[in-house]
Amino acid sequence: MSDCLFCRIVAGEIPADVVWESEHALAFRDINPQAPTHVQVIPRKHVPRIADFDAQADREWLSDLFEGATQVARQEGLGEGFRLVINNGAMAGQSVMHVHLHVLGGRPLGWPPG
Repeated sequence: MSDCLFCRIVAGEIPADVVWESEHALAFRDINPQAPTHVQVIPRKHVPRIADFDAQADREWLSDLFEGATQVARQEGLGEGFRLVINNGAMAGQSVMHVHLHVLGGRPLGWPPG
């Protein structure tokens, strides 16, 4: 989608600090980090919300999101002290309508998240 920020990052039209990538997913540092480590892991395929994924057609990128999150956590030295967040829709705080998995860590993370 030409007007999707994350699709434009995938296409190389907008620069990003890429920290991991696979055939189906891409991970890059958030430009407005909410923790010392804040990385977005996104599918290369445009899917607006996690509720829109197709269990059969989207297995590869969904698996790669979690593979990427795990690899990022290892690379960043987060061990087991990190949080994964997927917001679904504007009411949940999703500001870019392209599925993205936040990897947050590097400081104590309270609950509830606020």
